[in-house]
Amino acid sequence: MENIVVLDGYTLNPGDLSWEALENLGNVHVYDRSTKKEVLERAKNASVVVTNKCPIDQEVIGHLTSLRHIAVSATGYNIVDVEKATAKKISISNVPGYGTTAVAQHVFAMILRVANHIAENADSVANGKWSQNKDWCYWEFPIVELKDKVMGIVGLGAIGSQVANIAKAFGMQILVNDRSPEKKQSPDIEFTDIETLFSKADYLSLHCPLTEQNEAFVNKTLLKKMKKSAVLINTGRGALINEKDLAEILKNKEIAAACLDVLSQEPPTANHPLVGIENCHITPHNAWAAKESRARLLNILVENIRGFLEGNPKNIING
Repeated sequence: MENIVVLDGYTLNPGDLSWEALENLGNVHVYDRSTKKEVLERAKNASVVVTNKCPIDQEVIGHLTSLRHIAVSATGYNIVDVEKATAKKISISNVPGYGTTAVAQHVFAMILRVANHIAENADSVANGKWSQNKDWCYWEFPIVELKDKVMGIVGLGAIGSQVANIAKAFGMQILVNDRSPEKKQSPDIEFTDIETLFSKADYLSLHCPLTEQNEAFVNKTLLKKMKKSAVLINTGRGALINEKDLAEILKNKEIAAACLDVLSQEPPTANHPLVGIENCHITPHNAWAAKESRARLLNILVENIRGFLEGNPKNIING
């Protein structure tokens, strides 16, 4: 029977899902979290390891002599040393597409957070302001209609495309920068260069993968091209943004707000430059975490491992 070790299963399944389907595939041990030292001990006899953010680097791969498959319980797999695993004939699978709906929904939850100011207005009622008001209605902040506003999208993959669909339903204009615009033409979408996108967007959402070429590309130069009323949204990768530059721009009110679900370091340090800025709204990397999304992820993960064990590999990124 195969030994399958889940190294950091808590965020995927904190108790509201079942590991039963995975347990039917072999001898399964599930750990909520694992340090590097614990990985070497816990997975020493594993033929399959499941990891989300637990690094499987060159040293770990060298120690795990029984390992034949690394099942990443996420879309991104930069926590695995792909070159070393491939050299050792260890296959790697990932889980694409599971969070498209949830993440796109989160993007618009963030947009509506700053467009409608539901939280601030509801808090003011809870604090007694409506009861004391001379008029039948009031608003703490200007309320903005999304219709005819420009939705800027960097990266028109599955999530970016779903964001575009929702933006269209709101009656927004859709402006996109993508590496392969010729493959994604649409009558509802206008493709443009990155500088134009930043200068024209009212809401700008990042949905591109992180590469060596685009790390920290959202810097002071690009941010200064944005409208003062514009909002930056990032549910992709934290390292796409130069965070010190963004902190300066926000503090100077050079853009209206930033809504971030990801940071370059997670969890952030207590003195992170963006944490605590009034017009920076940060959620703890949970755009993907709807129960339905996590259940979809777990199902695909199980099928990836089943496929590997049965000689019918799925979602392999190094073979």
